[in-house]
Amino acid sequence: MKWVEALPDVYVYLLAETWEFWARFDQIAPVGGWRCWLFMGGRGAGKTRAGAEWVRGLVRSGTARRVALVGPTMNDVREVMITGDSGLLSVGLESERPVYEPSRHRLSWPNGAVGYAFSAEEPNRLRGPQFDAAWTDEIAAWDEDSESWDMLQFGLRLGEHPRVMATTTPRPVKLIKRLLEDETCEKTRGGSVMNAANLAPGFLAAMQAQYGSSELGRQELEGELVEDLDGALFRLSVLDETRVAEAPVLDEVLVSVDPAVTGNDGSDACGIIALGRAGDEAFILEDATLHGPPALWARRVVELAESHDADCILAEANQGGELVRQVLQQAGTGRAIRLIHARLSKRHRAGPVAQLYEAGRVHHVGHFRELEDEMLAFTGGKAASPNRLDALVHGVTHLLLKTNPPRISLV
Repeated sequence: MKWVEALPDVYVYLLAETWEFWARFDQIAPVGGWRCWLFMGGRGAGKTRAGAEWVRGLVRSGTARRVALVGPTMNDVREVMITGDSGLLSVGLESERPVYEPSRHRLSWPNGAVGYAFSAEEPNRLRGPQFDAAWTDEIAAWDEDSESWDMLQFGLRLGEHPRVMATTTPRPVKLIKRLLEDETCEKTRGGSVMNAANLAPGFLAAMQAQYGSSELGRQELEGELVEDLDGALFRLSVLDETRVAEAPVLDEVLVSVDPAVTGNDGSDACGIIALGRAGDEAFILEDATLHGPPALWARRVVELAESHDADCILAEANQGGELVRQVLQQAGTGRAIRLIHARLSKRHRAGPVAQLYEAGRVHHVGHFRELEDEMLAFTGGKAASPNRLDALVHGVTHLLLKTNPPRISLV
């Protein structure tokens, strides 16, 4: 930025301390007359900096004169919110920074504003004081009963518009769910990758390689609230427990297809899953699902069968019938093609497969985000057709349950 080089040093210094210039959109307070702002983010997503800068802005403008600072423990408040690298003692112009009195758990700004530190472990300490602003950090790590949060709300009674900001890595705890359901609470989200420029080189690559789209990775890196859906057959925790980095030598390999008989914009995707069997366990190898006309998905199926040296191609023929076989043959496959007709509902077909997952007999070789999202959202209701899941269910049924299949006939 050549224009920065032309600025006097004092302007460069001021620009460096202008948070609104450097901040991401999700780190800036939402507009409007909100009372609560929840910022959920992954590790290193800039949550602490966002919270400290929000408090700094309120104090600087005179909007906040008495600020509550609440963390999971007093040590967390001191080491992260106050003295941390992105804490209140590290942001803004040095002339405007507060003085910290550890013995009194108090911050004092040059303009007379004060901040008081509290531990969420001691909700009764929040019963008497009153504030015009509050910054609460890592609320997902607070006690389940949320008593400290409730006591804080009663104390936000000063000024014209008292507000609270909550910064946290999400977890499916009562307080997080409560705030997400509260329509008066503004929400922003930020993943770790959005703040990559300020993280140690290689950190994200190492974390993504180790955790990928696992439950822990989605929670700690992407800032997602991950929880099992009521009525869902599949659980992410089970997928994670049985996930493997590579498959063993396989006794049988197939490509399972849930065909789309049309190829217009409103058509379903064609579910295409490569999977194999070793002994009495199945291994999901690749998800090659796509949208497109039959000629397109048939070529994809043939290519996948070749790359995995599949023993056969398994395809549902409920809608296309023999047309499915013809399309695959026209695409040039030399593999055996087996057509199946499913007579039970999707949920009844998926039930036995879900039990195999629970028993630890089905493994995902790596991470398949779209497939797993479809699995975790499947309750058997009238949702969008789970094309990836259908292909997976047919394939696993053939590999592990074909001696007593749930009313699926081969033709």
